[in-house]
Amino acid sequence: MPVSLAPLEPLVPEDGALPPGLLGELTGLYASNAAFHRISGDFPDPGRITPEQVASALGAELAHPAVEVLLARDDADGTLAGIAVTLAEHPDPLDPYPWIGLLMVHGGRQRTGLGRELAGQVEARLRAAGRDGVRLAVLDNNPRALAFWTALGYRVVDHREDRQMGRPCAVLHKDLPPGPPRTIGG
Repeated sequence: MPVSLAPLEPLVPEDGALPPGLLGELTGLYASNAAFHRISGDFPDPGRITPEQVASALGAELAHPAVEVLLARDDADGTLAGIAVTLAEHPDPLDPYPWIGLLMVHGGRQRTGLGRELAGQVEARLRAAGRDGVRLAVLDNNPRALAFWTALGYRVVDHREDRQMGRPCAVLHKDLPPGPPRTIGG
């Protein structure tokens, strides 16, 4: 039976912190993606990601007023299946597009279509907000991610270093025409 996602839920801290149960779920999600974290260098020891590190990483995201952290839960059982981080506006004032800063599916659920569904829900939210395009960056050393995004209709529009760590990246763009989302190949 195919797995599907419930509508995305914005992450809202309680009293400035992540609820302990949710922090445990998020830590499990991040820890299930050790291979990605080895590529990204976001955590010092990708094999041992701690709740404190996840809370710090998400706290830094949530501190930015233009950032939205979205939780993706399995529609059948409510378990955390993925996360998306969007940026309503890029720090470069010449870039008018929202950005997807992170889209991550639990490692045990990858290659099941959930990443495609999660990306589609993020795009639908942006389209509903009146946005006509979206961008993201893929690290040059992550060909699997580049293949995923290009299969979803994103195209490379630039190559540059990321703003946080100076890593070489491909910048990808996808137009978001008004109306219902188009399906790949349809």
